[in-house]
Amino acid sequence: MDITPLVNGLYGIPVLGLVFQAIGYLVAVIPPNSTSIMSQATPLALAALCGVLCERSGVVNIGIEGTMLASAFTAWVVGVAINPMFQAAPTDVFGITIPLVIALIAAIGVALLISALHAWLSISLRADQIISGTIINIAAFGVTGYLDQLISKTSPAGAGEFTRFTPPDALTNLPGVGWIVSMFLNQGPIAMSAIVLIVGAQVWLFRSRWGLRTRAVGEHPRAAETVGIDVIRLRYKNVMIGGMFAGLGGAFLSIEATNSFQLGMTNGRGFIALAAMIMGRWTPLGAFASALLFATFLQLGQLINIAPPGGDLGTIMSAVPAQLFDALPYILTIVILAGVVGRSVPPAADGQPYERESAT
Repeated sequence: MDITPLVNGLYGIPVLGLVFQAIGYLVAVIPPNSTSIMSQATPLALAALCGVLCERSGVVNIGIEGTMLASAFTAWVVGVAINPMFQAAPTDVFGITIPLVIALIAAIGVALLISALHAWLSISLRADQIISGTIINIAAFGVTGYLDQLISKTSPAGAGEFTRFTPPDALTNLPGVGWIVSMFLNQGPIAMSAIVLIVGAQVWLFRSRWGLRTRAVGEHPRAAETVGIDVIRLRYKNVMIGGMFAGLGGAFLSIEATNSFQLGMTNGRGFIALAAMIMGRWTPLGAFASALLFATFLQLGQLINIAPPGGDLGTIMSAVPAQLFDALPYILTIVILAGVVGRSVPPAADGQPYERESAT
C-alpha cells in the first residue's frame, strides 16, 4: 500500500504539517544512527549513575565533569606512556591490548582518588559540597590543559582504542527491532558494560539491603544511624563507587569513542548528566532514558547540519544558524531543568553534611 499521498497530505497541512515533517525526519534518521546515539549516551549515562549513587546517599557531586575530564586524560596519557613497551597485536575481542587495559584501570584509579578527595571534603570536613565539586572541575580543566600542551608537542601515539562488537546480521536485520539490537550490541566494551551497570544499579538500589540502606541514609541519616547503619562509611563508599563510574565514562571518551585527548573534551557532559539524573528522578534506569534523550539531541545537532530535512521544515532550518543546532542539547538541558526541577523531589538529606551526635 502506497502511503505517499497520505504523508504528503499531512505534510501540507499549515503549521501542523511542520510538526509531521519533524516527526517524519526523526523516524527517518534515528534508526540508522541509533548506534551513534548510544555512543553519545554512554558517558552521560555513566556520569548520571555517579550522580544517582552520590545523591541517593546525601552527597551532591558537582565535580563529575572534572572527574571525567581527569580520567579521560589519564587513560590517554598512560596509554601513550606504556604503549611502546608492548608490541602484541590487538585481540579479536574488542581489540583489547595490555596498554588499553592498563590505561582503563589508571583512569578509574584517578577517578577513585578524586572522589575520595570530594568525599573527604564533603563528609569528613563538612565543607560546602558545591564549592568542593567546583574546585575539582576548575583544577581538572587547568591541570589537564597544561599537561596536554606539554605532551602534545611531541605528537605521541596513543594506545589505540577499543573496537566494537559486530552483532550477527540475523539480529540486526530483524523487522522493526533490528536497529534497537544494533544500537545496544554494536558497541565497544565500555558502552556495553554501561548497560549492564545501569540495570544492575537499578536492581541493587531498590532490591537489596545495600540499596535500602543507601536510600535511608539519603532520606534520614540520623534515623539510619539509630538502627546501626554507619552513615559516614556508607556515604564514603557510594561517592567513591560513583566516582569509578564517572571515570569509566571519561575513559570512554579517550580510548573507546576516540583515540585521543582534546582540551575540555567532556564538553559539559558532566552537567548534562546531572540534568539527566534529575529528569530520571534519581533512578538509574530513569537517568539512562534521559541520557538517551539528550544523546539523541546531540546527534541531531550534527545530523541537521550535515543532512537537513526537506520541505518547508528544511527551508526554515536552513535560515537558522548552524551554531543553534549545536546548542540543542544545552537548550534542552535548560528547558528540562526549568520544567522538571520543581516537580522532582530529591532525597531529603541531599547536600546536607552529617555529624554524629555526641555519645554523652
